[in-house]
Amino acid sequence: MSADCGPGAEAITRDLGFDCHDVSPVVSVRFPWELANWTLPLLEVIIIGGAVFALVHALRRHRAGDSTNLSLWCASLVYLLVTEPPLYFPEWFGLDQLYGFIFAHNQFTVQFMWDRLPLYIVAFYPAFSQLAYELVRSLGIFARRGALTGSVAVAFTCQVFYEVFDHIGPQLRWWAWNMDNHIVNHPALGSVPMNSMLLFASVSMGAMTYLVVRLTGGPRRGWSLVPRILVAGVLTPPTMAIAGIPSSLVRGNSTAQAWVLGLELALLWLAGAWILVSYLRSADREPDEPTSAFARFYPAVYLGGMAVFWLSALPAYLAADHGVTSEGTPIGSGPYALACFVGAGLLLAALHRARRTAPATP
Repeated sequence: MSADCGPGAEAITRDLGFDCHDVSPVVSVRFPWELANWTLPLLEVIIIGGAVFALVHALRRHRAGDSTNLSLWCASLVYLLVTEPPLYFPEWFGLDQLYGFIFAHNQFTVQFMWDRLPLYIVAFYPAFSQLAYELVRSLGIFARRGALTGSVAVAFTCQVFYEVFDHIGPQLRWWAWNMDNHIVNHPALGSVPMNSMLLFASVSMGAMTYLVVRLTGGPRRGWSLVPRILVAGVLTPPTMAIAGIPSSLVRGNSTAQAWVLGLELALLWLAGAWILVSYLRSADREPDEPTSAFARFYPAVYLGGMAVFWLSALPAYLAADHGVTSEGTPIGSGPYALACFVGAGLLLAALHRARRTAPATP
């Protein structure tokens, strides 16, 4: 038994359709048509293309005198490097007894680290952090309400955009959670652990954005940004641990944890909705921030792609028996994903409204 493919990983990857013993320790490359289904390569195009688009936009902003976007893009990769290896190989870091084996990705076109880290996941961090930050920045919330309020709005934006992805992934075999892991992966909403919904999908991105804005905002440029970017990326995971304290106080009681996490998610929705609605109705909203091409196009492309995935999966979702499709894959929460689609759509509508009074930028 390989140390890189323990019993938990072996069982999960077998369900996904491959053997985690038969993988490259460094990098694997496959043809797109060799993947489990057509949604995997399309997902890669949407996310990797978004990361490249985000980098181009961040460089433009940097040349124009604002290094925040580029700093956030880079800090996202630092956060990735700090977070992902312990999740994939908890035994390497002495965390196997504390967290256990959590999940495994399916095989994608390009994969690293014993096929645990797909290239699209590397791209997902900077693409998604830019998506949320640019939407909120383009609405003018950072400029008018400051870093803390803007970062809470980013956390809410991440929630509604990320969860439409999170609740369809297991059904389409993009990844699989180890639901035998009751330490981390329970309680769950459908097939998605509620800890992940709150801590990863919102707290981490909101906290990282706040750290980046406060540490790298203003006229700073060049190498002086590097240590600040590193600090922002490294400090992001501890904020997740702090936010996880309330639910950890009732660990062992899945029902109580579900109530605590559900309450925190409800508070996030209320805070995000209040910030956005109160700002859009305020008298000091004008003039709006210039709306970038990235903000105008990428969030809509991303959300449209997720809608295509959901529509393709809907027949199997509706026919699922006790939360499992006929193909043996678990389903997420359709009602919650629908609420997130509505929330994300309203954010795009707000951005469209703001464009009427704000100039567009490349």
